[in-house]
Parts: sequence; structure tokens; C-alpha cells
Amino acid sequence: MPAQTRAATNSLTGVDAARWPDVAAQPRASGMRTAVAERLVRHALSRLPLRARLAGRDSIGLGGPLMEIRRPDAFFRRIGAGGLIGFGESYMAGEWDSPDLVGVLSVLAANAADLVPAPLQKLRGLWALRQPASQANTPEGSRDNISHHYDLSNDLFALFLDDTLTYSSAVFRGFPAEYDLLPAAQHRKIDLLLDLAGVGPGTELLEIGTGWGELALRAAARGARVTTLTLSREQQELARGRIREAGHEDRVDVRLCDYRDVTGEYDAIVSVEMIEAVGEEFWPVYFRTLERCLAPGGRIALQAITMPDDRMLASRSTYTWIQKYIFPGGLLPSTEAVERVTTAHTGLRTRQRSTFGMHYAETLRLWRERFEERAAEVDALGFDATFRRMWTFYLAYSEAGFRSGYLDVQQLLLTREDTA
Repeated sequence: MPAQTRAATNSLTGVDAARWPDVAAQPRASGMRTAVAERLVRHALSRLPLRARLAGRDSIGLGGPLMEIRRPDAFFRRIGAGGLIGFGESYMAGEWDSPDLVGVLSVLAANAADLVPAPLQKLRGLWALRQPASQANTPEGSRDNISHHYDLSNDLFALFLDDTLTYSSAVFRGFPAEYDLLPAAQHRKIDLLLDLAGVGPGTELLEIGTGWGELALRAAARGARVTTLTLSREQQELARGRIREAGHEDRVDVRLCDYRDVTGEYDAIVSVEMIEAVGEEFWPVYFRTLERCLAPGGRIALQAITMPDDRMLASRSTYTWIQKYIFPGGLLPSTEAVERVTTAHTGLRTRQRSTFGMHYAETLRLWRERFEERAAEVDALGFDATFRRMWTFYLAYSEAGFRSGYLDVQQLLLTREDTA
């Protein structure tokens, strides 16, 4: 039987079953599968520097951040049925919680490679859920996948992002960071990328992934002419409005366009945290497109979230909670994967690389705290409590990835192999 099938009974009160069917109801899972999951999870938790308290009674772990498992039976059943997807859905359902969610998730992320015993990892294909074909990043699929996340509501993103509406890692001068320093830190990140790409007066710049337009605005202020691509109608509309208000309509063209369809030749190409949405099977097409659009002597500046190569190779076909609820079709590359693809399929080569993962951890902390502070305003936009738990888990899960070192973020400079 399927690893996870929605049950018709055992619905949770307070969860909208029409909107959150796999959260509102416990999945069907055999008693054996649930028992195996419980044994594996208990064994894993017992070796970690955290404290998992089950139903307020017995505790597991070596001590550290507290994980309150309020409904152990439901928690283990979900993991037995859906693995890490079940783990996230159990949090959304309120079956477990923590006063230090980032702390708990950081411990789990730091030990991700060893949570599942090695023999079972070799059998991942038998027990792990597979990515659905419907999430493949074909031209049509990419539009749907991007819309799922970025067309939620411009007003929602405005609640926790700073006034630049920049939805990627900032670069701070020091830690701990403060929310009112975010705009300057985001401009610092953008300026580093524009400098890396050599953007200045008269530069013909291609941006793949508009966001809400801040990078295009900053490039236009330098005197560049910008063609920027997005698949989100909501982002296109707001970005155009911001560009018009800034008086840069003559310098910036915001196109609703798939990167594969772009034409022309550009002195510089910039793309910020967009490769994560491309999908592994389309990485060669993505980099060949960058090469095709780059003028002789041109420069490409990318900002990318990366993960360890061994973990990427082990999990690249696995269906994850992030893919199901946040970024359909997404996959983080590794540094090695970028090198393999560019070497095998293009003449592009990486010339410079800088990493700043802890800056992303701080960026995410500021977003998460702001989001939690404005919960009433999130509700007023029509998003329910389950959505808020989902979004909080997403931001904390991501922050934990960077704090543990499991994830990193880097800026890359690529040029053609024959460019001096």
C-alpha cells in the first residue's frame, strides 16, 4: 500500500481538512511500520544532545534543547508513513513542539547523515517517498511551482521582509544582527553581486529571477539597462510599480518569461538563489542558457544555497516536506554539482567563490521573529493557524540548516573558459 494515504477518520480539531488534508487526518500506516519508526527514532534521539519528552513523562536524549512530543503515537505513526514529511506534518498538527525550535532542528540537521542507520540508507529507494512527476520543472511545471510559493500574497511577504522586499540572504557587518539593519545588509549583498558581475553605466544586464525588483532598481541606479525575468505575476506587477515609482522605467524591462526562452546577448548576468528552483535534470539547460546569453568577455554572478555533495546525491530523488509544502520541484545543488555540470555541458568556469552561511542564519532569524510578531496580521490576510505553524517551521528549519553548517550560501563568479 502507499506509504501515505489520507485516512477518513481521526481528523484533528482546529485543522481545516479541506485545506490541509494530510495534516488534519492521521495517515494509514501498518503497525509494523509504525513500530519500526518508533524504534529507529527513539534510538536516534537517545544519542543526540537534546531532550525529547514524550507526553510529558519519559525523556530521551543526552540533554539540550527541549522537544515536547505531545502525542507520541501520532508522531511515530506519521514518521512511519511519511518519514521527514510526516515529521513536518506532525509539527503542523501540533503533535510536537519546542520552546527552542531552531535549537532542536539544528541538532537534527547537524546529525542528518547519521540519523538513519547505514544499512537502511542503502535501501532508501524502498522506503523513501519519491518526488512526484507533476513537480518536474518543465516550462509549464516551473510556472506552477513558482506560483505555489511566490504568488501566495505580496502582502504576506511584506509583513516579514524589510522595505527592500529582498527574499535572499543579506550580508551583515557583524552579529547579532538587528532588524533595522536589514535594508543596508541587503543592499550590501546586492552591491557585492553587481560588483562581481562588473555592472556599471551602460552595462546590458540580464537578471534571472526578479524577486520584487530591488536588484534591478539598484543596477539601474548605476546606469545599467536591465532585462529581468520572473514567472510570478504578483512579483512582476509589484516590481513594475516600484520601478515606475523610482523613475527607472526606461532602464528596466520586467518580463514574465522562463529563463529557457530568453533571447539576446548581455554583458553581465546575475541570478540570486534561483538555481535552487531549477531542478537537477534542468541544470545543464540552465547553465547552457547562461552561456548562450553571455557576451564575449561577460561575467556571471550567482548567489546559491548549497548542501554537501554526498547528502545531495543520497537525497536528490527523495520527496521532502519542503518540496511538498514550500518549494515544489526544488533541489539545492552542491558546489561539486555546479562544477560537474558546468564542466560537462558548458565552457563556463568558476573564477571566484565566497561563502557566508551564518549571514543567512541571521537573516532567517530576523524574518522568523518578525513573522511571529505579526501573527495577527497574517491571520487578517486569511492565512490560518496551520499555515502559520507551517511557515514558522519552514523558517526555523532553514535557519537550523545554516546554523548547523549543513547548508551554506555562496556568491560565484563564472566566465567562459577562454576568458582571461
